[in-house]
Amino acid sequence: MRDGWANVIELHARDPVTATRLTAQLRACEAAALAFCRLLERWGKGDAVPATAGAREAALRHAADRAETAIAGLERPLDRYLIQLEADEAEGRSWYGGPGAGELVEWRPVLDRAGVHACPDRVASVYLELAILVRALQGLEDASRVEAELDASTLWAGLFDLRDTLFGSTVDDLRALAA
Repeated sequence: MRDGWANVIELHARDPVTATRLTAQLRACEAAALAFCRLLERWGKGDAVPATAGAREAALRHAADRAETAIAGLERPLDRYLIQLEADEAEGRSWYGGPGAGELVEWRPVLDRAGVHACPDRVASVYLELAILVRALQGLEDASRVEAELDASTLWAGLFDLRDTLFGSTVDDLRALAA
């Protein structure tokens, strides 16, 4: 079911409008995160598309700008949803894990080969944070698919962790990459 994670959010929503706004913005964030990560992954595999270094640099800036815009638009609906969720306990646990070994990539040689002048540390950081966002939504999707019961405390904890991750240095790094 494609909207499994959206159904989990809607199930726990106090206000359907808030849930609709949050799911729409999370979809935008998911699409932007996937586009950013896939662009880098293609370069890592030696697929030098676009064809010129300048165009590749522009593609990275565009992907970073798109992700930053989507995440910036997420802050208000996510904050509103967390307030409305009013979990019984703030001690729930997150439903997704941290980065896996396959996501820990040294981006400097990839960026050098692509002819892209960007800070590899910022690229690595953003890539990991966006991969975590995608993994978090996949975790909700999986929970929905197997009909696992996610209580409000667990949902709140995971969304709060996600919020903390994205609205820290990730937005700043994306802005720097987009500039």
